[in-house]
Amino acid sequence: MAAVRIRRAVAVTASLFDSSAPKPLAERLRPTRLDEVVGQDHLLRPDGPIGRMLAARRLSSMILWGPPGVGKTTIALLLAEQAGLEFARLSAVMSGVAELRKAMETAQALRRSGRGTALFLDEIHRWNKAQQDGLLPYVEDGTITLIGATTENPSFELNAALLSRCQVFVLRRFDAEACGKLMARAEAQVGRPLPVTAEAREALVGMADGDGRYLLNLCDELFALDPPAPLDLAGLQEALQKRAPVYDKATDGHYGLFSALQKSIRGSDVQASLYWLARMLKAGEPPKGIFRRLAVMATEEIGLADPNAVQHTMACAQSFERSGEPEGLPALGQCVAYLATAVKSNAVYTAFYEAMDLAGRTGSIPPPRHLINAPTAMMKAMGFKDGYRYDHDFEHAFSGQEFFPEGLDGAARPNLYRPNERGNEREILKRMQFWDGLRDRLKGR
Repeated sequence: MAAVRIRRAVAVTASLFDSSAPKPLAERLRPTRLDEVVGQDHLLRPDGPIGRMLAARRLSSMILWGPPGVGKTTIALLLAEQAGLEFARLSAVMSGVAELRKAMETAQALRRSGRGTALFLDEIHRWNKAQQDGLLPYVEDGTITLIGATTENPSFELNAALLSRCQVFVLRRFDAEACGKLMARAEAQVGRPLPVTAEAREALVGMADGDGRYLLNLCDELFALDPPAPLDLAGLQEALQKRAPVYDKATDGHYGLFSALQKSIRGSDVQASLYWLARMLKAGEPPKGIFRRLAVMATEEIGLADPNAVQHTMACAQSFERSGEPEGLPALGQCVAYLATAVKSNAVYTAFYEAMDLAGRTGSIPPPRHLINAPTAMMKAMGFKDGYRYDHDFEHAFSGQEFFPEGLDGAARPNLYRPNERGNEREILKRMQFWDGLRDRLKGR
């Protein structure tokens, strides 16, 4: 069966089977006009980017990026219809270069007859670089207007050359308002209310987790169930299985939740930090992986402002290792709460990478001779270690000698670590200022 389907042929084929094959509720409620699409007003309203494009009667190639079940296919179909283009569809999962070539031959024939084609490529991120490159000449010469759909971050999954020829539009997961509209449409279509209580109705939205298609499938199941009395929350949970969170440890869901957790800890919001931790655990993130990231945060976000942060993280990780799951999980919560409420400083983190950059730029400058031991007679004769001052022999255990190599000493001395006046670093700053003053006096400055 050919992977390419022109809309007119689909419509004819569908009409032959409409009477014998009942359609799912999600299909029966598929919008027939763009103003019927819910949840994507930020793109489709008249002053939105796609709305303005249609008003100007200029449909450009685009990538629709969003989670499952938010209307990517429907929007592509309606855009082609409103722009007066033939609609062809390929699935990147099922199709390759051969199917693309057939689709382009059809599109070129249509173009010669004065008709344009909108090619909808579902799961476009599944194609490799060579397959994506195969689209470029047809997008460039106007044979097709490409509408790609993806659930993955296009900046990671799509070629730069292809991205430069397309606009990327981000579709949002359905919020409670959008889900409410879908349920109301389902009730109007079926002709009776959903057989659930008000509390169960709210829970139904949570079960869908922002996926409109999944929500309508749940509604379909409830209408088919037709219980003698409206289901309460317990009855709903027994009748339907909760949707697993949209999360893939190899893609954006994984990195997005880690990012949210770290930024919440950095922002000292313990409530949000605990929420994102719970989201990660619910999604199946291994606690060991979370502890590894928390160890990074203890140095990156807190550092010497609270040097106990690293020790506390290691202790909580050890407690978890000994207790296991589920008893050890509160140790993870304790660690997150400690880091979120700790005094913050990235001064050591910043100083470290500035030092790494400086070391890369200065190459192989040797240390000053007075800092190099002289274990042999020849080295002693050459003056190695001459002039070294043992700091413990001086007042305040501070000699003020130079430890930077030539070129970075004196007035060129780098100032890498700049403590903040927060937490433990306040005392460190006082000591450093004291030593700087001693160094200047000892050098006669």
